[in-house]
Amino acid sequence: MTPEEIVGTLTELFGTSAVHAIAPGSWQVDTSDFRLLVLLSEDNTWLRVLLPIVPAKEGQPFLAQFLEANFDDTQEVRYALYEGKIWGVFQHNTGTLVNTDLSDAINRLVSLYQAGLDNVFNQLIESRIQQIIQAAKQQKQSLQATMQTLERFYAEGLMGDINQTPEAREKILTAWRRQLEKLWNEG
Repeated sequence: MTPEEIVGTLTELFGTSAVHAIAPGSWQVDTSDFRLLVLLSEDNTWLRVLLPIVPAKEGQPFLAQFLEANFDDTQEVRYALYEGKIWGVFQHNTGTLVNTDLSDAINRLVSLYQAGLDNVFNQLIESRIQQIIQAAKQQKQSLQATMQTLERFYAEGLMGDINQTPEAREKILTAWRRQLEKLWNEG
């Protein structure tokens, strides 16, 4: 893929006003939501597309989930940590890169950006629920008994916000119940 083809793909995706050359072989795409960087290696053989996702401090509790996502979910793009940020990164040899693959990778990066911490947070919560299910099953508890324990924890203030309204507490317990029922037979 040539520099001209890269610019053509970027322009097709974002429009001419959003794409700016910042140096030979380097472009920046500015939208109202994000700034995407596109960099060629000095010899033009490798392309790297970068999109900052979240500050590293915000992502720190979820580093294991980011790495798991790299293995299972992110397809041709990856999460990376650099200069205090969690980035979405796509790297590819320009000799075999085609327009469709670049477009797909950029769309995937934008999807990671839009998800922010949501996907990794949900993965963390699901793994914690699975741990609760495993512990309950080791203690020979039923789904109903496990749910009653969680309800008691909320009632006693061991879980949840101490100033939580009854409606908010019921909403959270309904979400717990749904997740426990969904994951119970998997655990």
